[in-house]
Amino acid sequence: MIRTILWDIDGTLLDFLAAEKAAIRACFAQFGLGDCSDEQIARYSAINQSYWRRLENGKITKAQVLVGRFEEFFAGEGLDPALAVPFNETYQVRLGDTVCFMDRSYELVSRLRGRVRQYAVTNGTRVAQERKLKKSGLGELFDGVFISELVGAEKPSPAFFGYVFDHIGPVEKPEVLMVGDSLTSDMRGGLQAGIPCCWYNPKGLPLPEGMAPDYVIHDLNQVEEILSRS
Repeated sequence: MIRTILWDIDGTLLDFLAAEKAAIRACFAQFGLGDCSDEQIARYSAINQSYWRRLENGKITKAQVLVGRFEEFFAGEGLDPALAVPFNETYQVRLGDTVCFMDRSYELVSRLRGRVRQYAVTNGTRVAQERKLKKSGLGELFDGVFISELVGAEKPSPAFFGYVFDHIGPVEKPEVLMVGDSLTSDMRGGLQAGIPCCWYNPKGLPLPEGMAPDYVIHDLNQVEEILSRS
């Protein structure tokens, strides 16, 4: 029986791409960089994802992600890479200004409150995530929040999940469900930690060879079906 859910935030409970787009455009305006087109945002997003994948694979640090992605993006757009540090600082704040729920996730987490224990587990920065959780109201629904910046380790590392287990325990691992959209951080981390994993795959992407989450869902509300069967 599943008694505890570990929820990813960005791309799972909240629409990260919507927040990303709004934050980038707000920062462009604030820094006097003009309009930021959808094409520019798409180029930034691809760069950003590549940096996060390198972080998840232990090849770079969080600090290198936060600044390096903007340095590379600005250089490619003919903008001053020296803006990367102050731009990122403002961007972290702006990320928390836009809240878009995936699949009415607020109502889902509300319904599950008291039925199972629920925790947020995220690699996002403390500034952005605390603002999102407060503005969305999700923070008040969780039994706890684990932000990698405060944990001192990133998903998918065993150190991150070990820290979580130490602070929510004692728990039986078969009773803990990891729900997230990222195969490289959420699913890999959960599988390495020995807990059931549920891949949130709203776009119906093919499952890569060698990756075998316990569940694959296209709508977050299918989590209730998993709980009813467990």
